[in-house]
Amino acid sequence: MIDAVKEHLEKVTAFASSDPQEVEQFRIEYAGKKGILNALFAAFREVPNEEKKAYGQELNVLKTAVAEKVKHLQAQSKQQHSNALLGDISRPGFPLAMGNRHPLSVVKNRIIDIFTQIGFTISEGPEIEDDWHNFTALNLPEHHPARDMQDTFFIQTNPDILLRTHTSSVQVRHMENNQPPIRTISPGRVFRNEAISARAHCIFHQVEGLYIDKNVSFIDLKQTLQYFTESLFGNSKIRLRPSYFPFTEPSAEVDIYWGLETEIDYRITKGTGWLEIMGCGMVDPNVLKNCGIDPEIYSGYAFGLGIERIAMLLYQISDIRLFFENDVRFLNQFKGTL
Repeated sequence: MIDAVKEHLEKVTAFASSDPQEVEQFRIEYAGKKGILNALFAAFREVPNEEKKAYGQELNVLKTAVAEKVKHLQAQSKQQHSNALLGDISRPGFPLAMGNRHPLSVVKNRIIDIFTQIGFTISEGPEIEDDWHNFTALNLPEHHPARDMQDTFFIQTNPDILLRTHTSSVQVRHMENNQPPIRTISPGRVFRNEAISARAHCIFHQVEGLYIDKNVSFIDLKQTLQYFTESLFGNSKIRLRPSYFPFTEPSAEVDIYWGLETEIDYRITKGTGWLEIMGCGMVDPNVLKNCGIDPEIYSGYAFGLGIERIAMLLYQISDIRLFFENDVRFLNQFKGTL
């Protein structure tokens, strides 16, 4: 009995073929339901007791050899088939999956397009900033909470250097290098030392706008915001609530009327129908002075909004972390958006 197993082991070791059909026939012959291995295992009970141990060991060696031989020959056959396909220059190329824009890029581009249509230019600046451009020039005193280490990522070796907390720093640089009239938006990535959750992230994106000229008034700001919200959300009412920002005076929060048509509307608006989307105000005269612009001649307004917040509203996304996880299943939902 043991000799029969050894003979089969020699046959298995010697077998070689690159034909997928022959390999499959070999597999069925030995490992099929009615194959040689099952027959040899069935004969185990007829083996004398003193030979059972040796017979069982040889049978396991044969079983392993069959499995490894089949696996090796199948892989070899597959590789040869692939090489043959690659060598055939008449075959069409392999299809490539088309990518698509990230939802944050889609929303950012829509916002930029809306403002560029009414004369706003685009300004950019460094993500690693100094204290002057990120805080001091924007009328933030040293004791202001925004300077707290819990809110800002400072560079330990130089406490004057930090990761910008808003793109207002870009506006400061733009005012330093350009004289009015100024009409610009500053899209970009910003950083806050915050715990990551479904509603907050330590990295997010903003678009901030600035308009400086002679005789700019609050009504100019309101008209611009009305145009923007109608262009982005459709016909919508807005309201401006008094607020406080160190770099604008007066300051306001901008709400749009979202409505109360669904359960989600009630949840995100807390039953009021109104939804906050951005902050705004008239540029503080001290900020103009810090940037070399005479506040006796010029005035202006500024506004800022978070791109993630707008994207979450437009696409009804409940968790901000989805934007940063690069899950293809999530991103594929935005194919076809521009």
